[in-house]
Amino acid sequence: MPLSALFLALAAAFVHAFWNLLLARASDPQSATAVALAVAVLAFAPAAALLGDVETAAWPYIAGSAAFHLVYFALLGAAYRGSELSLVYPFARGLAPVLVLLAAILALGAAVSALQAAAVSLVGAGVLLVRGLRLGGNRRGVAFGLAIACCTAGYTLVDSEGIQHANPVTYLELALAAPAAAYVAAVARTKGAAALRAAAGGAAALAGVAMFGAYALVLAALDIGPAAPVAAVRETSVVIATAAAALFLGEPVGRGRMLGAGLVAGGVALLTA
Repeated sequence: MPLSALFLALAAAFVHAFWNLLLARASDPQSATAVALAVAVLAFAPAAALLGDVETAAWPYIAGSAAFHLVYFALLGAAYRGSELSLVYPFARGLAPVLVLLAAILALGAAVSALQAAAVSLVGAGVLLVRGLRLGGNRRGVAFGLAIACCTAGYTLVDSEGIQHANPVTYLELALAAPAAAYVAAVARTKGAAALRAAAGGAAALAGVAMFGAYALVLAALDIGPAAPVAAVRETSVVIATAAAALFLGEPVGRGRMLGAGLVAGGVALLTA
């Protein structure tokens, strides 16, 4: 794996964890998510228009991806309103690749190797440590993390096919445009325009640019490096976000949760090996 690809993949991991941190620390994460989405779509619209290159065959996938993304961002905003980043993020980020693998096994009859089985076991042990070994508590965050992981797995499966029929930047722009408009409208209706104006600060705008920027960094890494190592390095974002939650949000991230985040990242890395 070229060093340039390694650095780009690491940068993508940091940027992905960064925009989640910005949304999680917002006083109103739902309004901040709406503003970030709007900024992401508006900021990259010129580039998408310039690049173009969308085949007719891409539209069903764009529609499917848009549906998953709308639910994803709605869940994300609600999750960060009352649950810890260090709990939600490892679940959401770590379980999605496992769900994609399970879908491939169930739908396509794919075989499972011993390495993949070990990887799933590591992820399972990791999320258990992140959740905590005691029964009760944290149920809300765990539920949101699982639901977000399902949405991530859904749009990952859809996008893996749809991206074959469009320029990646244009595809993502089109897949986010409708969810952004719908989510902004929903937040404006339920919370009022004043809530959106209050959230429209530099942090939310930066989160929006970072949303798209993380994806662009991954694309750049994939352009010069093999997919499996790039995907594995990206999963360091689980550890990065968990550490950031302790440092910047003051969340009680003990050794167990930090170890769990590391196991999740390691398990996902094995899945992509």
